Amino acid sequence: MARVVVLDYGSGNLRSAERALRRVGADVEVTSDRHAALECDGLVVPGVGAFAACMEGLRAVAGDRIIGQRLAGGRPVLGVCVGMQILFEQGIEHGVQTEGCGEWPGTVDRLEADIVPHMGWNTVRAPADSVLFDGLDPSTRFYFVHSYAVRSWELTAAAPMPSPKVTWATHGSDFVAAAENGALSATQFHPEKSGDAGAHLLTNWLKNL
Repeated sequence: MARVVVLDYGSGNLRSAERALRRVGADVEVTSDRHAALECDGLVVPGVGAFAACMEGLRAVAGDRIIGQRLAGGRPVLGVCVGMQILFEQGIEHGVQTEGCGEWPGTVDRLEADIVPHMGWNTVRAPADSVLFDGLDPSTRFYFVHSYAVRSWELTAAAPMPSPKVTWATHGSDFVAAAENGALSATQFHPEKSGDAGAHLLTNWLKNL
């Protein structure tokens, strides 16, 4: 049974994430404990609300350093919603620029759409070799709730690392719905709120820890 920590830094649907991971067979702990977060098989970084507030909470528990240490050792990390956004270099909300974790280049900014937030079910366009979306039909829908996103992917392949796998969705314009890059994976949508589709994706993630 995979040991998974849902990082508690004061943001995110912690108990929903815990229940979803238990449903697919993980041994789950919700904690901000540094040792537990570093030593588990997989770390889930949730996030809800403003980019700046999430980064403040994350730094308060040294979560940015925990993520960096895990990735330096090839230990899997999964970011969800704002927990995905804070993995990028910066976020811009209401004209305020906030530094992110910098694990991926790029900027999180407001969606370009007639209706914001993007709230509800939407399909995604995953690459054929995706691990997270393996076995899922292209018509599968996932649950989104967000006003901000990454609208361009800036990280390029660098040998000997495999090319990042980037999944896209559209609301007004295209945005990054998920990304897989070595040990680091993330989704802009909420797997824990996406029913059987989300459970399938989490199972795929667990199988590859």
